[in-house]
Amino acid sequence: MNSNLRFIAILLSATLAACGQVIPPPRYPVEPPPRPIATPTPTPTPPVLLGVRPGPAVSSLGIAESDAAGALRSFVESCPKLRARTDASGLTKARDWQPACAAAATWPAGQAASFFATWFETAQVADGAAFATGYFEPEIAGAREHLPGYDVPVYRLPPDLVRGWPAEIPPEQRTGRPPLGRYDAAGRFVQYYERAEIEDGALAGKGLEIAWARDPIEMFFLQIQGSGRLRAPDGTVMRIGYAGQNGREYVGVGSVMRERGLLGDQPGQYPGTMQGIVQYLRDHPAEGRALMRENKSWVFFKELIGDGPLGALNVPVRAGSSVAADPAYTPLGAPVWLSVDRPEANGLWIAQDTGGAIKGPNRFDTFWGAGEAAKTVAGGMSARGRAYILLPKGTLARRSVP
Repeated sequence: MNSNLRFIAILLSATLAACGQVIPPPRYPVEPPPRPIATPTPTPTPPVLLGVRPGPAVSSLGIAESDAAGALRSFVESCPKLRARTDASGLTKARDWQPACAAAATWPAGQAASFFATWFETAQVADGAAFATGYFEPEIAGAREHLPGYDVPVYRLPPDLVRGWPAEIPPEQRTGRPPLGRYDAAGRFVQYYERAEIEDGALAGKGLEIAWARDPIEMFFLQIQGSGRLRAPDGTVMRIGYAGQNGREYVGVGSVMRERGLLGDQPGQYPGTMQGIVQYLRDHPAEGRALMRENKSWVFFKELIGDGPLGALNVPVRAGSSVAADPAYTPLGAPVWLSVDRPEANGLWIAQDTGGAIKGPNRFDTFWGAGEAAKTVAGGMSARGRAYILLPKGTLARRSVP
């Protein structure tokens, strides 16, 4: 979305997950080197579940009413999914959320903080040390028609992009999901076209264009973000979202630039920020184009109609209330409390999205909406501190093991 252009600041690393209706799974922040910070340590308590222990009382977190109000709205929107889906983290079952969701639907306005204190307990996953980045919904110049100067195609999912097994992989080794690719003219299953081939016209003339963008660099990063808005010269806006990916390798240009000494704080280097990366690409068009082509991944889009952008739960993500998380450690739909060294990211969030680089316990990506202010905050977000997941009261005791 949703996902840092949706310019995620510290972009770039990892592989793109194949995702069906999920919008948007891609986003690849590059994590800066770890830096020590002072974080509060909760009173030690015996572990009740492998890698999970109780945290402080929700009432002790000091949740602001305005913060809780936004989180409660997002929680209510997540409840239909919470009550129906399987929690990949194994921390909860769908029935665990029923009482809180029922109460949330009729909770008195102006008392949102008391809702979370009444119905939830906190859980620390692993050591609780959190790292949070930011993302937003970008808006770039684009149009439905191929106008003069709008020459960057926005492709829908090609019908020849399928899953299959290359002939060189013997049947006994064909386990799990087959890779993405295509069948060539000889009927052999091969890798799908990579970025350079697509830019050179591999898909041209096939009627796959749903829109055209003006700036190839902005479109490159919108692909990384996974969704965004195209604003035409007449002011009309088209919202697009992730539809699929070509199955090719993702390479983060920020990581490559750092490895080659192009980013840093030394003379002649560019700042290791989103803005620094983009400035290098603009200042060195030939080298920048070659750098972007090292990322063989290409994202296909579809038009989004209605409220949005949508996160991995297929519900709208909200500025300042929605966060992407790794569903292997954080139940999607669960509240998350962040106490980090960037004050604007402190507070209560609802885990409603995922991301290609949002992996591991206590790894989060905060959503900031659309516009220049959102772009600025998201683009500079790199926060470390502590995280707690809020679970329905009694969940940890019920799941405790000897």
